[in-house]
Amino acid sequence: MAETAADSVISKEKDYAPASTSSTSEEKVVSEIDIQNLTIDDSNKLLDEDSNIKIITSGDTPYRSAFTFEELNLSPQLLKGLYVEMNYQKPSKIQAISLPLILDPPYLDLIAQAHNGSGKTACFTLGMLSRVDPKLKAPQALCCCPTRELAIQNSEVLRKMGKYTGITFECAIGGDFTNKSRNKKGSPITAQVVIGTPGTIMRLMSEKTLGLSYLMMLVFDEADHMLAKEGFKDKSSYMMEHIGRATSHCQVLLFSATFNESVKKFAAKIAKGNHNELFVKKEELSLESVIQYKVDCPDELAKVMVIKDQILEFGERIGQTIIFVQTRNSAIMLHKSLVDLGYDVTTIQGALKQEDRDKIVKEFKDGLTQVLISTDLLARGFDQQQVNLIINYNLPVKYGHSTEPDCEVYLHRIGRAGRFGRKGAVFNLLCGDMDEMIMSKIETHFDMKIAKVPDWRNEEGFKAAMRSAGLL
Repeated sequence: MAETAADSVISKEKDYAPASTSSTSEEKVVSEIDIQNLTIDDSNKLLDEDSNIKIITSGDTPYRSAFTFEELNLSPQLLKGLYVEMNYQKPSKIQAISLPLILDPPYLDLIAQAHNGSGKTACFTLGMLSRVDPKLKAPQALCCCPTRELAIQNSEVLRKMGKYTGITFECAIGGDFTNKSRNKKGSPITAQVVIGTPGTIMRLMSEKTLGLSYLMMLVFDEADHMLAKEGFKDKSSYMMEHIGRATSHCQVLLFSATFNESVKKFAAKIAKGNHNELFVKKEELSLESVIQYKVDCPDELAKVMVIKDQILEFGERIGQTIIFVQTRNSAIMLHKSLVDLGYDVTTIQGALKQEDRDKIVKEFKDGLTQVLISTDLLARGFDQQQVNLIINYNLPVKYGHSTEPDCEVYLHRIGRAGRFGRKGAVFNLLCGDMDEMIMSKIETHFDMKIAKVPDWRNEEGFKAAMRSAGLL
């Protein structure tokens, strides 16, 4: 019987020890590579996705791609985590392209943009686990996330992926800590990887309990929000400044599905002079595996009835549903309306207690609840493969500009469905001329035309839409 990749890793595990690495700096040379039809090494195998990704490499970065995880020279323990715990078979396109840029000398900073659900989290998680020296009991990799939900999720990915490596981690979020390395607050952190939210990480830095001297890698997940003026720009700058004082050998990874031009410019300043960039064309970011629809509704009550009669009646048979709203008040109102109509739904928004938020997310991830109403708290990075339906009860608009769509948030929202190429559908509920205008601007931004469900009262129209999306 042929030996599987996982079997091979397990059998060889005794013969190898995890390798440690060091960082160097090189002179800047810039080249652009179009890899739409890129072949890997000397084989004729093409990468398995169609996005046109542009790479700009700096310094003496030797460009290569990896068709298998073995080509990345990962430790057997880490390979075992990938195959046994994560059930991976081969790198996704974004992983095949970005991982060599992260793991190969000279370990330059990386600004990376790619589709939601394309495997970005595995890229930087593998990067952190690969660069860490398991023998050194000190923080060596730091990952900053905009929400506690995303920090907890990334910690779980790292726990599974690094299960056989012996590498320790700590989830640093508001409230209780998920401690893997210390017994009480105030004691030095000895976990080798720290994943957390900006406020908590800043506090640990100021308290001197999070040492930075041995830090080799800093990751900003959802980097566009972490670096945006209306996001965590000031906190991110604070962290970068303190890390820069402590060590000059820290590789910075900036990952997100979206980067607007102002954030791109700031990201380039954050990244040191010689750095690599990886971007997907804007018009290719609209997630073709997710079929989008718009539904004209005469009033707010009609929107509630569309959700009740036309979407959830079928949605509960085909997977989980997330309904996005713009405000906390809208979340509370919609929750009450659906519960009064007999639906079992849960709602998450920023005003809830931290323990309540954690409980709601866990129940949804465990499949105990099927319908989740959320503000944009969960728009970014939330990974639940069973989510097949997204409903935009309110379209996302920019803060303080109610007539301007937030196209980046729209992309993040719809990316909660169709994870890793799975099928999904999005229903945008429009009410009035303002919504029509905002939807039109979103279509123009992504250079696409979204199909319209003919009649909000017609059950057959919604059935046909879901059949077209491959869900019925």
